[in-house]
Parts: sequence; structure tokens; C-alpha cells
Amino acid sequence: MNHYQEFAAAQLQKLIPIQDEFKKQYKIDSYSNWFYDSDSEILRLYNDETDEVFFKYIPIGTFSLTSKTWMWSWFNKYLSEKNKFETLKIKKFGKINHYTKLYKGTFQSDEYDGWEFLAISFDIFNGIGAYNVKTENIDFYLLLTEKIESNINPEIKLLKQKTLECGSHGFQRPAFVCQHLNLENPIGFEEAMETHKGMELNENEDLQAWCNECEKVRVKYGEWNEESEKFAKIKLICENCYFEMKELNNV
Repeated sequence: MNHYQEFAAAQLQKLIPIQDEFKKQYKIDSYSNWFYDSDSEILRLYNDETDEVFFKYIPIGTFSLTSKTWMWSWFNKYLSEKNKFETLKIKKFGKINHYTKLYKGTFQSDEYDGWEFLAISFDIFNGIGAYNVKTENIDFYLLLTEKIESNINPEIKLLKQKTLECGSHGFQRPAFVCQHLNLENPIGFEEAMETHKGMELNENEDLQAWCNECEKVRVKYGEWNEESEKFAKIKLICENCYFEMKELNNV
């Protein structure tokens, strides 16, 4: 066994009892559902609206089940969490100690490496626990750094509203726009109300926008009715796409 293997094994053995106590304290295994939000860097574990727990996390890395490769978060251009660059501390630590696995961006691996990397990260970032999010093709290894009290954190309300899965932005809040608005050509941007990204929405409020031509038709009929709505053909998009469209049209 080389020096890195000894070090990684020792770190993992140190994490195991801490992780066991963490799981017991927060009843981690009792939750059947998970959801993590890359914008707020919050993990939600839940069964229903009253049986849930929230944690802040740092994305340590991912393991591909198809290619059998590990990728550090700092190397992964597809991860949108801003704090992924915190993992550069692990890279620096690896270079100082000549631990190749800790500073090489991606390499052939297995799922056991991921838990060793979480164990090493635990000390570097003073974590409180770890969580492995399993999807069909990729395992996400998250270091949990803080439990969040949901009743006092405004980020939780926004997170719970993110029910739409966008191919470009992941889970986001839904928004509604006319069929003509797009991410390529500015054609005007009329809104039902003044908006800004991340704003708090009341239960009866939605992000809604339409183009200049739709506005002309709406004015012609004096309201949104069967004819004006037929012209608009409202479509569902995510909040991030909505504000990208707004930025494109507000040049």
C-alpha cells in the first residue's frame, strides 16, 4: 500500500463513525426523496412538506457509471455551483503531497474513490456529513457543511418552487412566455409585472412575458381573451431562460 492509499484509508476510517452519527442524528436514511439546487447550493431530503431537512453543500465531484471515471468539481464545466471552486483547495493539497488523484481533473476510477475523496474533503472543509446523490448515469458526491432551519431561510421558499426541469438549467421555477420569444432574436419583452431574477412570488403570481406583436394583438382586443391567447400560444419555460430572454430584449 502506497502513501496515498494509507492516507485515504485512514481518512475514510475516521469519517465512518462521524457519518454514522450524522445519519442517526438527522435520520438521513428515513427520507425517500432528494433534491439539490445548484443556485443556492442546498440539498433537500424529504418525504413530504412537513417531513424534510435541508443542508448547505459543496459539490466535491462526480462519478460516471458509464465511463467509470471520476471528475473533480473544479474541473467540471457543467456544474453551475459557484462554490465548486472551493475544491481547488483539495487540488492544492494534493500537489503539495504528490497525491495524483487529488489534483488530476478526471481519471478512471470507481465509486469507492468518491467516498475517500469525501473523507479527505471532510477535514479540509470542516464538514458535518456527506451525501451521495445517485442518478441513472452519474453519482454526485456532496459534502454537507451546515444544516439549515427552513422556517427562517428565504432560500428554502424559492427552492420549493423549483418544480420545472430545464435541459439547460436543471430544476428551476416555471415561467410563461408567448410562442415567439426566443434566445436568439430580440422581438420585444412585455411583462405582466416588473420582475427581477430570484424575486419572491406570491401564490397567485407567475413570471409572464410576451413579444411586441403579441402586445399589439392584446391591445387590439383590449385584454387577454380567446383570440389574443390563440395568437400568443403561451409556452412553459424555466426562470433562467425567462431572464435570459429578458436580457436579450432589453439591449
